[in-house]
Order: sequence, then C-alpha cells, then structure tokens
Amino acid sequence: MKKKLVPFMLLMALASGSHAQSSAVPGEESATRSIRNGILIPDPAPNRRRGEGPFDSLIIKNVMLVSGEGAPPRGPVSIVIKGDRIESINSTPPQISNARVIDASGMYALPGFIDSHTHIGNPGQGLTGPITPPEYVFKLWLAHGITTVREVGSGMGLDWTVAHRERSDAGEITAPRIIVHAMFPGSTVTSAVEAVAWVREVHRRGAEGVKLRGATPAATKAIYQTAAELGMGTSNHHDQTSVYSVNVLDSARMGLDSMEHWYGLPESLFTDRTIQDYPADYNYSDEQWRFGQAGRLWQQAAAPGSDKWNSVRDELVELDFTLSPTFTIYEANRDVMRARDAEWHSTYTLPSLQEFFMPDPRLHGSYHFDWTTADEVAWRETFRLWMAFVNDYKNHGGRVVAGSDAGFIFKLFGFAYIRELELLQEAGFHPLEVIQAATLNGAELLGMEEEIGSIVPGKKADIVLVDENPVANFKVLYGTGHMKLNRDSNELERVGGVSYTIKDGIVFDAKELLEDVAAMVRVANDK
Repeated sequence: MKKKLVPFMLLMALASGSHAQSSAVPGEESATRSIRNGILIPDPAPNRRRGEGPFDSLIIKNVMLVSGEGAPPRGPVSIVIKGDRIESINSTPPQISNARVIDASGMYALPGFIDSHTHIGNPGQGLTGPITPPEYVFKLWLAHGITTVREVGSGMGLDWTVAHRERSDAGEITAPRIIVHAMFPGSTVTSAVEAVAWVREVHRRGAEGVKLRGATPAATKAIYQTAAELGMGTSNHHDQTSVYSVNVLDSARMGLDSMEHWYGLPESLFTDRTIQDYPADYNYSDEQWRFGQAGRLWQQAAAPGSDKWNSVRDELVELDFTLSPTFTIYEANRDVMRARDAEWHSTYTLPSLQEFFMPDPRLHGSYHFDWTTADEVAWRETFRLWMAFVNDYKNHGGRVVAGSDAGFIFKLFGFAYIRELELLQEAGFHPLEVIQAATLNGAELLGMEEEIGSIVPGKKADIVLVDENPVANFKVLYGTGHMKLNRDSNELERVGGVSYTIKDGIVFDAKELLEDVAAMVRVANDK
C-alpha cells in the first residue's frame, strides 16, 4: 500500500500554535504528555542536575586562548570569571581566595559556539515514533560546546519553546541559551494586514524572531518591517513555492536578516531564465524530486566571477546581509553512505531518530528512495559552486555564520555542528575564520555581540575547553574524539572531545553529558 505524502509545511504550521502544557512536573518521571494535532509532544526538559556554578570566582589557568575575534591563539593565560561574566584575562594566575580553579594546562579555550539554525524538535518525527526529548538534544549541543542556539521555527509550539528559553536563562535546565523564532504560517496568512497582526501576536507571546518558508510578497514585506519595528530577528528559507516572486536579493532589499541554506540565492543569480528548469513531471511534494532537482539548480545560475555573480554578492554585502549556509544538512546528498554510517550513530542516535532518517515518503528529509550516482555527482558540483559563493562573500566583507539544522537527513545534534565547521574550512575559510563564523558572527546576527561571541572581559562566561588544538584539527571537537597514532607507543588512540562547556558561568562536564546521552540510547534500544 502506498504511503500518503504529508506536506512538511502543514506539519510546521500546525506546530506553530500554542498547546496544552504537559501535566508532568519538570524533573520527575511521568507517563502523561501533551498530544496536539495528533502528535505526541515530549515532556519538558527536567530540572538541571548537571553542571556546577556559577561561582563567586572561577579561574581557568594556564590555557591557550582563541578569542573568536580573528586573533591567533595566545597563552598560556588565566581567565577570571565572576558569576556569569568574564572579569579579566591575565598572563599569570591571580591569587583570589576561595576561587574555584580549573587547571587547563595543555587545553585551548574558545568562545561558546552559536548554532544559528536549529530545531529542538520536529513534529514530523511523531509520525513514526517518539519525538526526541529536549534533554537529549540539549545535552548533545552542550557536549559539543554549543552555548547558544537560534531555534528557527519552534516546531514543538511557541509556548513550549519560550518556556524552555526562560528556564535555560534562569539556569534551571541543562541547556544552551535559546533564541526563539516563530514559524510564519505562509499557507494561511497571505495579506499584509494579517501578517502584521501575526508578528505582533507572536512577539507578545515571547518570540524574538520570525522564520519564513514561503509567503506572498505583501506578507513578506510586512513581516520584515514589523519585525524590525519590534526589534525582532528575521530568517527565511526561500522555498520553491514562492521563490519565483521573492528571492534572496528581494528579501535582503526588504530588510531580511539572514537567508537559511541557499534557496533563493541561485535564483538571484539567474541571467537566462526566471524560473528553475523543472522537469515536466516534477512534484514538489515528492522530496526525492525536490532535492534531486535542487542539486542541479546552482548549475543554472551565473558563473563565479561573472558580472551578475559579483553584483549580487556586493549588494548583499552592502545590505549587511547574513548567510547561514548549513552545508552539513545537505552533505548526505553528495555521499549518502558517509552520512548514514557515521560512527557516532550506534552510540548516540536514538532508535526513533534512526528510523526517522530512513527513506519514508511521509517525512521531511527522509527522501533517499532511489538516490543515484548522478544525483550525488550533481550535488558535489552544487557544493563546489555554493561553497565558492560563500567563501567569496566572506572575502568581500560579508557575514557568514555556522548553523547545523540537525535532526534531519542523518545529521545528529552537536556532531552535525562540528561537521559544519569542517565544511566551512573545505569552502576556503581559515580555521580562525571558521571559529569567528561560529562565535562572533553568530552573535552579531543575533544582535548580541556585546554579550557573547568572544572571550572578552565584560562578556558572558560562555567558554569551550578542549584538550587538543581545534585550530589545527576540528575533528578533536567531536564527541567521539579523533583517532591518531601515538608514535611513542605505536598504538592508535582517541583524543579530544570537548572537556568542559561553560555557559553563563556554569561548568558542564562534556563527557558526562555524552554518557547521559549514551545511557538514554541504551535504554531506548533495550525496549
């Protein structure tokens, strides 16, 4: 029997509303959960039992410092933290009575990472099994040094997401800082008047930004203008249902903050057409068609270095526009086996998430039904052109940030973000430029550069400590570490993995968090 296609946009629109709160007390076991629109909503994250602090005084001594602002590593230095703020950076450890001390000799300190494109939960996953619980997602993020996330869509419901943001800000849960964007229901709200009312309502309910996936030109312009008036951020995945009327350049001129992925950018670079070259039997609701043809879209755009390429690049730079490419989420398209068989899945991926990743025509992102060599070759060329634009944009002063979009297409939270750092380096970024994209650039996108994004006195104490040099090799940031030969013992060793993630002055043992996640997976596998 054929499986019926369920449009992902419909699921996300259903998820954008409020819902009845779970009757479970956070931190206690309960079988009672919310059911909304037929989807079982996971329990709230439990009260925090991991992490120590914040402390009156915390000294990280003898550490190599990577500031996040583009400067090369320097040290050893000692970082003094008072409560949730960095107080000073010293060449020698200061003498402070009753201070908590971390001897970080041989370690590197980086600013807390900012994942600029995330989803705590995905309602579509509820069609095949339980949705990943927020505790699982949060611990994977923190275990990989991610201290701030931009939640673009609030798929579990706006009220649910805002509640987690507030509990994270208060230090009540083990979680990164959460910047909440509400998903605009573009299929039901079409006029400018309705769009303005919707933005004002989600702002009242606590949203800090809005995310679009498709909207009429009138609604799009009204959303950007109203959000700017209210001091809200804006993000847009220019999908094929409306990109023919509003592409990335159109949106940037209207005031959009950031484009997500790359949709709408090749369309801004068209010179001999106005609409993508769709096959006659194309069906956007069939995701193998959608993503298979998306892998051939960049080849229809203007060539690197052409007048059109340069003019679009320069105008976007002038508009202070941000690219959030999320290379990692599309990597399976150029090598399905690599993404599907990543070494961390067996230990850290919940079986319900593994099932969600596998091909299923009902689900968004689970589309490799008949993925061919030709599809992978086309996507490798797409990556070449796409990466060329992103690197060129950065080289001409444009802002690029790091985002993962994990939870889809074989990409696991935390691990996918580290892979994004590697892919930015593949695109041509120097490792220090990658770190800047992952930290300070993300803070600038959020309008929080005075608070987070670099290790500077006065800013929030968001710091990643790792016992290897990530500037030399980003693989040492993976929770599974990096395999290398110990030339003294002639044995292979696993090295690295984040040692500690500090968020708001609270010190989390990253390996302890990973063990919590592994235990959750073991229990799920035994059921």
